[in-house]
Order: sequence, then C-alpha cells, then structure tokens
Amino acid sequence: MALPAKLQNDIKQFQRLQQELGNAQQARLQVDLKLREVTHTLEELKTVPDEAVLYRPIGGLLVRAKNKQEVSDLLTEEKETLEVRVKAMERQENHLKERYTTMQQELSQALQAAGVPPTGPD
Repeated sequence: MALPAKLQNDIKQFQRLQQELGNAQQARLQVDLKLREVTHTLEELKTVPDEAVLYRPIGGLLVRAKNKQEVSDLLTEEKETLEVRVKAMERQENHLKERYTTMQQELSQALQAAGVPPTGPD
C-alpha cells in the first residue's frame, strides 16, 4: 500500500525530529557531565593547601596559576556558564519532546486514517 506523499513527508520530518531530539539529549548529557566534573574539582580544591602549586589550562597547555584563588575563580566562572547552558539545553530538549509527542500522535492518527495498522509502541 502506497502512502500519500504528504504522509511520507510527515514521516520523514518525524524521523528528523527524532534524530534532533536524540542529539539534543546527548549534548545535554555531555555538558551535564562536564558540570559535575567542575563541581567535583571545586570541592576537591577546597582541601588543597593555599600554598600548593596549581596549574590551569590555557588552550592545550597547563600554566602555573598565580594562586589557589585564581583557579577557584576560573572554575566558578566555568561552573556558572555550564549551569546556564544546561538550563538552556533542558528547555530546548523539553520543547523537542513536546513537538515529538504531538507529531507522534498526529502521525498515528493519519496512518490509521490511511488504513495502516499500528506497529506497536515506540
């Protein structure tokens, strides 16, 4: 049974949305992991003596930091930036999930109307 061209196009759009949602989830997980790493590093830094020699990254190099406070400030700034990114990515992911659910329901109804039997839950 051949599906109408509009329905075939809708299915392709749904598949693209599904891929986009998966990519967004993966990207958020990576940023979330980096945020946990920075948070853990900040906690560990509290246990380091003030006079300890510390290094900070600059591009691909590690450069001796002036002091512990410099490293702490850099990590705190990075943590705040990552928190903002995670929140923005969560909003985008939630928006994509809403579109996904809506499109899934619309496609299901359109396929039933076209006489295509359901294939089971996704």
